[in-house]
Amino acid sequence: MNDQIRTKEVRLVGPQGEQVGIVSIDKALQLAADVDLDLVEVAPTARPPVCKLMDYGKYKYESAQKARASRRNQQQTVIKEMKLRPKIDKHDYETKKGHIVRFLTAGDKVKITIMFRGREQSRPELGRRLLDKLAEEISDLAVIESAAKQDGRNMIMVVAPIRPKGEIKGGGRKGRDRGEAEQAPAEQAEPAQADAPAEAPKPDETPES
Repeated sequence: MNDQIRTKEVRLVGPQGEQVGIVSIDKALQLAADVDLDLVEVAPTARPPVCKLMDYGKYKYESAQKARASRRNQQQTVIKEMKLRPKIDKHDYETKKGHIVRFLTAGDKVKITIMFRGREQSRPELGRRLLDKLAEEISDLAVIESAAKQDGRNMIMVVAPIRPKGEIKGGGRKGRDRGEAEQAPAEQAEPAQADAPAEAPKPDETPES
């Protein structure tokens, strides 16, 4: 930039992108000084190098602002991991499946790892059956992004949520259906008994003092 540019001549571009042409470095620096701008080398490998007249401080500031906005708007993909054993009991299986469902509902991908130990390594079909069962049970929430495959002593499958993170809202259709179902009996309830006339006491009943 400016005096740091070490070349006898440059191809100069004006502040609005207009082509000025090939000029000596001294003339390019003078033109930059005349309009109170910087001479910035934008294509150093060209012959001659391409330089542009610009407000370099403003350019850096705007570039930083755009980069921050881009990072802010970018959806970050999070991959959670859940580890299971091929002979996991039913209670632990349901608990871990619940965690997987929660991750998917939040919009995160899940890496499901089946860990084999000892003789279990000779029975990979146990892990594959478990992953197939799990994939079927969460098929309404997820798609298989990476099919089950052996990785050393482990078997791994990656599932991704069907709905992107930004589209997932709390409740969902199932929640609305449940709410409607819970409200239905209340709408059909009979009038309260308090509205009915009180039953007259029988002649042989004596009021309590």
